[in-house]
Amino acid sequence: MLRGSCLCGAIRFEAKGPIRDPAACHCSQCRKQSGHYWAAVSVDLADLTITGAPSWYEASPVAKRGFCPACGSFLFWKGHDEGEIGVAMGALDGPTGLRLQRHIFVEDKGDYYDLTDGLPQEVQE
Repeated sequence: MLRGSCLCGAIRFEAKGPIRDPAACHCSQCRKQSGHYWAAVSVDLADLTITGAPSWYEASPVAKRGFCPACGSFLFWKGHDEGEIGVAMGALDGPTGLRLQRHIFVEDKGDYYDLTDGLPQEVQE
């Protein structure tokens, strides 16, 4: 089980069950909302317990983003028609044993950093 919270602790969460696909998203929306790229894991929605009331921002016609209304921490990404949710790796407590597996939306990455870790880099079309 993984646990985490926002910066101020008003939103807490627990994820049980399989934790999948640790990935770094470099899309312009993730970069704008997080201030850099955003690393997340996928969890079945039924396996995630959220304590507190995140606010949700309808980022696009296909997804919404959950954040703490008090401190602004960007915690979740949820596709409207998906049974899973992306959970921010940076909000996880303690050592997780997880490692990034890939980079996505690299065509949108900032020009101020390089990807040199050797992980797969996916371009979305």
